[in-house]
Amino acid sequence: MNVMDIKKLSTEGRNPQTTDLDEMSPLEIVSVMNQEDQKVPAAIKPELPQIATAAEKISQSFKKGGRLFYVGAGTSGRLGVLDAAECVPTFGTEPEMVQGLIAGGGKAMTLAVEGAEDDVELGASDLKDHNLTENDVVVGIAASGRTPYVVGALDYAKSVGADTIALSCNQDSIISQHAETKIEVVVGPEVLSGSTRLKSGTAQKMVLNMLSTAAMVGVGKTYGNLMVDVKPTNKKLVQRSINIIVEVTGVKADIAQATLEEANYSVKDAIVMISNKMDQAAAEQKLTESGGFVRQAIK
Repeated sequence: MNVMDIKKLSTEGRNPQTTDLDEMSPLEIVSVMNQEDQKVPAAIKPELPQIATAAEKISQSFKKGGRLFYVGAGTSGRLGVLDAAECVPTFGTEPEMVQGLIAGGGKAMTLAVEGAEDDVELGASDLKDHNLTENDVVVGIAASGRTPYVVGALDYAKSVGADTIALSCNQDSIISQHAETKIEVVVGPEVLSGSTRLKSGTAQKMVLNMLSTAAMVGVGKTYGNLMVDVKPTNKKLVQRSINIIVEVTGVKADIAQATLEEANYSVKDAIVMISNKMDQAAAEQKLTESGGFVRQAIK
């Protein structure tokens, strides 16, 4: 795609509501941004079937011991890294289970790495470095839908038999043509023309929230809407863990805390131990038999 073609992208268009942005007051600016942001959920709604399909593919991958890779450049890459990082404390996953790869590597999280996003081979080599297999899933993220780094990653993923998903903010995007499942959330021109960290970034964050949450629910990382695989790595999360145990089992907080400690701070184990009146070893066996689903383990 040449420079002239970029003008055809909705993410590069000029928003008619903000052509006099530099003459607006701060209140007018934030008001029009708020109005534009309200269009994001509406743009996501038509894509829900594709998002659900993608989440199911990710969940099935996890059940096979596979991993999820988010791949992107710039804002898109950073959002992938963010969602991957949040899976560890929220769902108690190992860092390898969900990983975010950004063009240019870790330093690109805070500084632009010139030329990295235009390197098709780099997208492939980054996945090669992580020993991608057919059990894994790769989600390519690009607001423009044309980032070469993402195209290279998706093509390599397909070559090894991994599931591929494309997330963009333009219709009929290039990356959609390189993936089995396409998610195209068309939010329209940005308040600040071409600044896809705005509505496009918001849309991508919302979709990534859906993908990881729905996939984790699918492998037993929740009980109802409670995060029973939370890792209590600080005082707040320890208290949350105690509250979850109390909520599910009905015991008093002191018993919940004592059992949590006895269970080596595994909320799932503590819940099953209390509900089934068993020790941790037996609780872990129950959870193994139920595939990690607490609801089945305490029936």
